[in-house]
Amino acid sequence: MRSFLTDGRGDILVAVAAGWFLSIGVRLAYPVLLPYLRESYGLDLTTAGLLLTTLWLCYALGQLPGGLLADRFGEGNVLVASTLISAVTLGLVAVAGSAPIVYLATGAFGFGTALYGVARFTTLSDVYPNNDGTAIGVTMAAGQAGNTLLPLAAGGIASAFAWQYGFGLAVPAFALVAIGLRFVVPARTSGATSAVDSVSLETVRYVLSELHRPEIITVTAIQILTYCVWQAFTGFYPTYLIQIKGFSQGVATGLFSTFFAMGILVQPLTGQLYDRFGIRKSLPPVLGVVVVSLVALPFLEGFWPIVVGTVFLSSILGYGTITLPYMTSVFPADMKGTGLGFLRTVYMTIGAVSPVLFGALADRGFFDEAYLILAGFVAVAMVLTWWLPELSEQ
Repeated sequence: MRSFLTDGRGDILVAVAAGWFLSIGVRLAYPVLLPYLRESYGLDLTTAGLLLTTLWLCYALGQLPGGLLADRFGEGNVLVASTLISAVTLGLVAVAGSAPIVYLATGAFGFGTALYGVARFTTLSDVYPNNDGTAIGVTMAAGQAGNTLLPLAAGGIASAFAWQYGFGLAVPAFALVAIGLRFVVPARTSGATSAVDSVSLETVRYVLSELHRPEIITVTAIQILTYCVWQAFTGFYPTYLIQIKGFSQGVATGLFSTFFAMGILVQPLTGQLYDRFGIRKSLPPVLGVVVVSLVALPFLEGFWPIVVGTVFLSSILGYGTITLPYMTSVFPADMKGTGLGFLRTVYMTIGAVSPVLFGALADRGFFDEAYLILAGFVAVAMVLTWWLPELSEQ
């Protein structure tokens, strides 16, 4: 533990984790505030799903620019810029006076937070070359703390005052984190050379040659399937608990926070499993728990069975601390940001469509059946794991 935190690495880990706490926590406040947004702007489940799709699609489209900028201008600089952009655009969401403005500002907020996504992975991979799974797991656990606390706080503020305050109060927090990142994280954590210092046909061929490797194609396919499940599940779980299971807004918000609170335990554990056993031994058991939990959900009735089901469903939060360190490490050092940014754009763009499709199914009375479809996605991803080589075998 001492070596894990020495030489300024502990400060970097804390600063990056704090930024991720806000970035993902505020985005996951959207599902909790969705009933208020629906009431304010007359949205049905399909158009509410479209709002979530707008958020996550813009987040997806910002991944490749984020990776390119991180490789070109330095990881620390991009982390600071992302946090400042997030503060400004979230303020626009809070003061928006119409649905179109909410959609536009939400998209801008999603794009701004996207710049943080790739740079945080490459920063931690550079700073912790031998323990990147654990470091990323700790950071993602901080994100789960944000997912636990910020939606709960936003829901409480919306209930007591107005939903706009739930977003607006996060603006100064983003500004403070930006200052902390500026002073703690080096402007560049990777080497001085970059594959994208200049754009040329040779550069494009080099990047594409790496993207065509079988292990990258396979892990991307796994990530597409699991990310679709994560997006659809988190986007509509509070609404599902209210409309189908009959819980109040407060109880549904509490269960949603419980789901993410369990991630604080799940993600460091799965990160350590990856560091110790590799992806082929650690990922299938995690995905197996997800499949069983999703299949069981429609059949659970009553408060305590749903609580137990929510705890097991939190295993959904563990796959990323296994797949993402693997995905980051398979790229050469001079194009980690670009390669990871491209792949994140691909799987997140596809995954961003899942909330609007899930909402459309729910509008047509197939809420429970939609969860069984998600279980099928995870089952296919679990099978694909066996085609992944361990990094030591490459």
